[in-house]
Amino acid sequence: MMTNSKRIAVVGTGYVGLVTGVALSEIGHNVKCVDLDSSKVESMKKGISPIYEPKLEDLMIKNFAEKRLDFTTNHQEAFKDVDVIYIAVGTPEKEDGTADMKYINSVCLDIANNITNEVVVVTKSTVPVGTNEHIERLIASNTKIPFSVVSNPEFLREGSAVHDTFNGDRIIIGSDNEEAADIIAEINKPFGLEVYKTNLRSAEMIKYASNAFLATKISFINEIANLSSSLGANIEEVAKGMGFDKRIGSTFLNAGIGYGGSCFPKDTKALVQIAGGSNHKFNLLRAVIEVNSKQQLLLVEKAKEYYGSLKGKKIAMLGLAFKPNTDDMREAASIVTAEQLILAGATVVAYDPIAISNAKKVLPDAVEYVNSVEEALKGADTAFIMTEWEEVKKTPLSLYEELLKDKTVFDGRNCYKLEEATNLHLDYHSVGRPDILRREVLV
Repeated sequence: MMTNSKRIAVVGTGYVGLVTGVALSEIGHNVKCVDLDSSKVESMKKGISPIYEPKLEDLMIKNFAEKRLDFTTNHQEAFKDVDVIYIAVGTPEKEDGTADMKYINSVCLDIANNITNEVVVVTKSTVPVGTNEHIERLIASNTKIPFSVVSNPEFLREGSAVHDTFNGDRIIIGSDNEEAADIIAEINKPFGLEVYKTNLRSAEMIKYASNAFLATKISFINEIANLSSSLGANIEEVAKGMGFDKRIGSTFLNAGIGYGGSCFPKDTKALVQIAGGSNHKFNLLRAVIEVNSKQQLLLVEKAKEYYGSLKGKKIAMLGLAFKPNTDDMREAASIVTAEQLILAGATVVAYDPIAISNAKKVLPDAVEYVNSVEEALKGADTAFIMTEWEEVKKTPLSLYEELLKDKTVFDGRNCYKLEEATNLHLDYHSVGRPDILRREVLV
């Protein structure tokens, strides 16, 4: 047990808040996670995570049993005598693309009304530049108890958030109060990661700029992939050749059907709106968003070009979550793809190892769900690979050849090597690579 452990409250138990709270308890701090949903809190006390994240439940159970981690709905209980309060509530996207601050504002008032001693308030949520100053003003106008504000944005990938917490690239700490920044640096010291201190606004911008850059890289390689298809190049060879250049790097150069999730779509749109509020037209990022929207429908366009009409076709959709190792359906390509397939007169049978319950909330009612890859393929005309789950990648292409009526695969994540398809009686379409065609098109 660390000798300088802190008493910490974390408000919000989504991907950011729950992983943050559990990780801080794992390195020795005493943490109370706050959520207004009483059933959710009771489940977490039993070691049941409300989100799917590898290794998270094991750490929850361990630290709850060792009494370093607890869950509550009571802000007064959570904030009593704490040293630090982390804000990790959502900032959902409004219709105009701006971040909705209602949950942030609510937490600020809860903090002002319930703290009993001087605290450091840490913002983990992704917030527009200038928000931490707003937080400071809002809390200060409702309490006389002294406090400091620190921006400490997260850079976690869903599906590997626990791993990223302990193996990250850096910890960003933004504050105009040096003492408060030092406290947060000390709290995070056991992670052993490099700490970079900035002012409040720079920390806020680092988060948005990082996500926007990664989204740009994804849309760029997808545009190169689409061009490669037209010119007879292979995007995998192109990306590998690019990646040798240290200025470019090899990460985020995997062509596919676009990005989704809770961060990239929301944060890119929010940054466009932030720029607009400063009279700056962010043309590059607008193009990134447009490219991604089109890319999510790539498989539908490929299938229409191949068949002419999708009416009456039964399509097996493999993978529904926006990426593997998560049950998150936010902005998943499967949503718009399923909608367009059904509008085109096709029927959709879908499989995902984790995300089906969440998928049922957002996919069209006409979608049929099954319990395995094999069950999805059996009797279908063609398959759409939407998520690169390990289970999907390990399914041999020969099974598609055996079970699909039309023996046609549209691989949106380039899960298979082209060589695997060359010796099969199978038409295989992927992203940015030559099609493998072995027969006449069935109409």
